Amino acid sequence: MGYRNIIVEVRGRVFIVTINRPERRNAIDADTAEELYRAWTYFENNPDLYVGIITGAGGNFSSGADLYDIDRLMNRVPNPEGPLGFTRLRLSKPVIAAISGYCVAGGLEIALWADIRVADKTAKFGFLERRFGVPLVDGGTQRLVRIVGLGRALDLILTGRLISAEEAYQWGLVNYLVNEGKALDKSIEVAELISGYPQETLRNDRLAVYEGLGKPLSEGLIIEMKRGLRSIRTGEIYDGVKRFKEGAGRHGNLY
Repeated sequence: MGYRNIIVEVRGRVFIVTINRPERRNAIDADTAEELYRAWTYFENNPDLYVGIITGAGGNFSSGADLYDIDRLMNRVPNPEGPLGFTRLRLSKPVIAAISGYCVAGGLEIALWADIRVADKTAKFGFLERRFGVPLVDGGTQRLVRIVGLGRALDLILTGRLISAEEAYQWGLVNYLVNEGKALDKSIEVAELISGYPQETLRNDRLAVYEGLGKPLSEGLIIEMKRGLRSIRTGEIYDGVKRFKEGAGRHGNLY
């Protein structure tokens, strides 16, 4: 697909995007943002791909916007897809962030865009752009508070301090904490688990969560009902009941 600054790999149903600018700690310039947009649009539109993973090359996740390309990036702020290429997209499929090293500034905003975050013990998180007057415009002010709560979100947003992988895990910012160098392996393991489930029901349940954010419970329950009815109409539930009656998934087994 003609990428220069990212690497794209397909493993079965899993789509892996690696930001590949290690000399810049995987900072994203305008060209990289365009490549990331093309990659995630391809993933969204490919029916054979079920789960995405985003990660970084060379021991770091991403240091966010490349400040050496700030003019072009700031011109992208009004773009519907977001300055970094994809952070305002709502995909219909889940994405996992596999994190090591620096996950800061816009890199942290990318990690927040993902549904699940897997970090190894070298990971560091923070909005370091606070020091330079760079605004959070890739979802950081909106997603972080939804994940860790108001107090902790404002702490990171206002102080610009770094937190460790262990602290991020305690906060619930990180879902899985693994040994150094194992974040991608664990992410693939989780992605393959998710890929094995009936996909339409899984995606409808995921979207019901996002569509219900900020809504009163009564409205959220209606959203859930409508998404549930869509899932029922796919017939996946009847296939699942048939497999259950034949002995699948008993005693806590996943399949």
